[in-house]
Amino acid sequence: MLIAELEDLRADPNQPASGVVIEAEMDKTKGPMATVLVQSGTLKLGDTVVAGNTWGRVKAMFNDVGKRIKKAEPSTPVALLGMESVPQVGDKIIAVATEKQARDMVNENSQSTRKTNAVSLTNVYDQVSQGNIKELNIILKTDVQGSLEPIKDSLEKLSTDKIKININRSGAGNVTESDVMLAMASGGLIIGFSTGIETNAQRLADAEDIDIRHYDIIYKLIEDVDKALQGLLEPTIKEVIDGRAEVRAVFESTKKLSIAGCMVLEGKLVKNSQVRLLRGGEVIVDAPSNSLRRFKEDVKEVVAGYECGVGLKDFNEFQKSDILEFYHKEKSR
Repeated sequence: MLIAELEDLRADPNQPASGVVIEAEMDKTKGPMATVLVQSGTLKLGDTVVAGNTWGRVKAMFNDVGKRIKKAEPSTPVALLGMESVPQVGDKIIAVATEKQARDMVNENSQSTRKTNAVSLTNVYDQVSQGNIKELNIILKTDVQGSLEPIKDSLEKLSTDKIKININRSGAGNVTESDVMLAMASGGLIIGFSTGIETNAQRLADAEDIDIRHYDIIYKLIEDVDKALQGLLEPTIKEVIDGRAEVRAVFESTKKLSIAGCMVLEGKLVKNSQVRLLRGGEVIVDAPSNSLRRFKEDVKEVVAGYECGVGLKDFNEFQKSDILEFYHKEKSR
């Protein structure tokens, strides 16, 4: 109460409760337990609350001498049970009206945390300098098994007293969805040497903001990681897939140009975007789109689930089942 009095806090006890987590632990018998300082409103038994990336319904509350209580008013520290998992010390806690609202808030908080904490070669120096990370977790994929050890050894030698390089997984082959999921779980990034990436893996990496770097020269790979740890690496340009479509039919226009009749499979197709045409997994052409139509009308974009006609600059060799990837480039984080 002394702190509240000194700061002249006049919290309204009638509004929904909010406060901050000051202690948190996993009790062996009671489960997740959080000690909260109520800053405004009144926290009551049965309230649904959100704290950072977790939520729960208050099942029990205890005051500073361990006595069960039914409500906690402003400036009151209280230990509570009922959280789904252990929150972080410093998390803001707030009472909400419904479980759905709680779940939605946790989902937003979780996505925001992943974006904020996502590690890339571009921001790793800042993350280390700010004390956010002490280890750089890397998933390493190469074209052949023989390339793994020299790259792995060289990367691990870059460890310093401020940051340790961990190769969480290494193997030969394309970057897979499993690799991306491991990077998400470990807060790491992925490095590929002379290898590709599966479609589902790229989609997940884009959604979760996972940094995937591709190299064809070992020296350049090691140099970039070394520069990144010193804060000297310049931002790179990366591709972002906007949408994919499958060619279902091929038509000849009045100007003797081929138009691909397509079904948009995912994302959206944007007129004048760069387009990569894949056939049997191989890139046949990479060219800008110069025509995008719905029926006979020119349109700016077409979203998933709709049919459209696509034309590419200086290309007329469409075939059924070709895949068109519409993409743009942007600076990496």
